[in-house]
Amino acid sequence: MGNSEKEHLTKPIIDEIIVLREAQLEVQEAFNYYEEKNQGLGFEFMRSLDAALQSVKRNPTTYQQIYKETRRVLLRKFPYALFYLVEETKVIVIAVLHQKRSEIDWIRRS
Repeated sequence: MGNSEKEHLTKPIIDEIIVLREAQLEVQEAFNYYEEKNQGLGFEFMRSLDAALQSVKRNPTTYQQIYKETRRVLLRKFPYALFYLVEETKVIVIAVLHQKRSEIDWIRRS
């Protein structure tokens, strides 16, 4: 059995995605920014974020572990990254940040 087959057998099944309050505020801030820039762009940002969350839910351990247990997935079409932890059957989103922001902003949450 290859590594990918073993990983598939031990892949956690995610029942819940929890978005921390700070991450919720970051999402709202990004939505408002893009919506101000061009009407409808904020909703496109939200669709990109939702696609990233669904991908994480399907395959939570696929994405790169970048600091301790924190993993990161990049959003399509937007310069944002979603930082999260996997705990048993749940994913905890700790930050949704522009990629140019300091790492300290999310490291302190992990």
